[in-house]
Amino acid sequence: MLKELFDLVKGQATEPVINNPDIPNQYNDDVVAEATNTVASGLRNLVAGGGTQNVLSLFGGRTDKKSLLSNPIVSMMMGHFASKLMNKFNLGTSQANNLSGHLIPNVLGTLINKSNDPNDSAFSLEKLLASITGGRSNEVTSHNGGLGGLLKQFNGDGHSNGGGLLDMIKTMAGGAQEQQQRNGGSLLDVIKSFAR
Repeated sequence: MLKELFDLVKGQATEPVINNPDIPNQYNDDVVAEATNTVASGLRNLVAGGGTQNVLSLFGGRTDKKSLLSNPIVSMMMGHFASKLMNKFNLGTSQANNLSGHLIPNVLGTLINKSNDPNDSAFSLEKLLASITGGRSNEVTSHNGGLGGLLKQFNGDGHSNGGGLLDMIKTMAGGAQEQQQRNGGSLLDVIKSFAR
């Protein structure tokens, strides 16, 4: 799933990164990798911290730029990415914020649209959650009527087949935490290998 996400980010990076004179060409792939890491790690960290419902809400919401820019998850990712651009690539504050404000919402909007498109088999919310949680989300969804059943429970419309919502969140958060430990807390090296 990380490779697909990297390719998605690269596809969105033409204007804000590749054709951007503020980014030297030798850093294009590194900036794309950092943006991919920001999105993947941001989602994983949310789930690891018990924020599964926030991720599900993001993927069930509107994908227009205005809605995404007002979402606190997207704002957090934009701030993190802008900080990386300033610290690692010496971009000025305005340049970093502009690039981040363009790329991150576009990537997330495209990711959400592709994940919700039944005709796009490369992306799905199920695959994304499984990647983030080391497969633990599959365990949760299989006991709760699939992803649709899980969403209903998070929205208060469904009935739990077992331990309840808190247990589901704990299971998925535990899987995400295990993924963090397996990856040494950083996905960046894995993501950078896709650019080679």
